[in-house]
Amino acid sequence: MATPAQPEHLGGLMTDPYGTYAHLRESAPVRRIAGPDGTPAWLVTRYADVRAALADQRLSVDKRHALPGSYRGFKLPPALDANMLNMDPPDHTRIRRLVVKAFTKHRVESLREPVRRTADTLLDAIEAERPGTGEGRADLVAAYAAPLPITTICDLLGVPADHRRDFTDWTDALIAPDPARPDRAKETVVAMLGFYTALIADKRKEPGEDLLSDLIVARDDGDRLSEDELTSLAFLLHFAGYENAVQLIGNAALALLRHPGQLAALRADPARLPGAVEEFMRYDTSAVFSIRRFAREDLTLGGVTVPAGETVFLGLGSAGRDPERFPDPDRLDLDRDASGHLALGHGIHHCVGAPLARLELTTAIGALLERFPNLALGVPEGELRWRPSMRARGLLALPVVF
Repeated sequence: MATPAQPEHLGGLMTDPYGTYAHLRESAPVRRIAGPDGTPAWLVTRYADVRAALADQRLSVDKRHALPGSYRGFKLPPALDANMLNMDPPDHTRIRRLVVKAFTKHRVESLREPVRRTADTLLDAIEAERPGTGEGRADLVAAYAAPLPITTICDLLGVPADHRRDFTDWTDALIAPDPARPDRAKETVVAMLGFYTALIADKRKEPGEDLLSDLIVARDDGDRLSEDELTSLAFLLHFAGYENAVQLIGNAALALLRHPGQLAALRADPARLPGAVEEFMRYDTSAVFSIRRFAREDLTLGGVTVPAGETVFLGLGSAGRDPERFPDPDRLDLDRDASGHLALGHGIHHCVGAPLARLELTTAIGALLERFPNLALGVPEGELRWRPSMRARGLLALPVVF
């Protein structure tokens, strides 16, 4: 087998992700790159290849299939690492069957009113900061997009209100580590592990009407979860439930502010919101890549041979802008049929919380447009700052005026 080409450092994924993706789809749709952790990986960018690879059982999420030294990633203790994002069937199937019960249509629908109440409370606080009848200003990420999903996931898991500020800080520390504080991520992991261990112990003594209490019953009644799997599952639901939602809300709000015609049309006809949510996710998804995969064997992706054990990243963001699947993909079109987008994955690892993500995004954008009919960007677009992450695309802040 020929020696793979040297990995390419794709700095454009930070500064101009969609322009970089367009170039890659045309020039090298399966490209060997330096991954987020600096080690070599393969990046797949065309929609058809990404979709097929998401369902290809020859690609494993289990790190034991990685070549020694070929993938570093962020090291978590076993009690936080034993989750579905690192498991293939049958363990993945066993745990997913338990979790999917939390996101049934009925249970998610029961969250609609609480999510709306949270949105209205946050918008009340934003409006209260307006000086008299003058122009109001706010950062929609800090004041709205971030606290809404953290409140929702904490309610779902049964996390006490006085710990929710900690949750936000912990998640932010892991999503975008501070280079000036290299030990911060390790400290965060220790704090989270201690918190979950104590919370699970408390709920064993006094169960509540929440998902974590239900999972503890599944763990203790029939031994369907190990203790590490239980702790890690709570961590995964918290982390994923916050990270994806906050960025989806921020990205969607920015997309509308950049396209005032589409914003006006949606405000005039709120019934279009469910379809618009699919377009928001296609147009600017929060998950730039899928969770990394490892080739179980030598395999061919998009005409390129990927050796066994090497790391593969599937470009969800690129797939949403592939003109072969979505004509004129760089245009936000709320009338587009965006079904089939891959923002929430595909195959057995399709996002288990997808119904909740859609509910939160629909509610957040709907409430925002109702409350502020004259919402506009508060700074020039060039001053907007994005999280310093190749993996997750989201705004650090979204200044607005109203």
